[in-house]
Amino acid sequence: MLTLTVKGMDCQHCVETVTRAASAVPGAGAVAVDLAQGTVSVAGTPDEAALRAAIERAGYDVA
Repeated sequence: MLTLTVKGMDCQHCVETVTRAASAVPGAGAVAVDLAQGTVSVAGTPDEAALRAAIERAGYDVA
């Protein structure tokens, strides 16, 4: 499982947006976003660079 810190999430809409962005990356399995911790965890075999890019395109910073 790959876990990234995502900055700029502050509501349920943000969670849904990050979930959709991460889920669209090839190789991504289950996606879990923790709003309180500011993280997204992705199961499967997604490319980390592609995952970061997808989340950043959705408007969030990946630390």
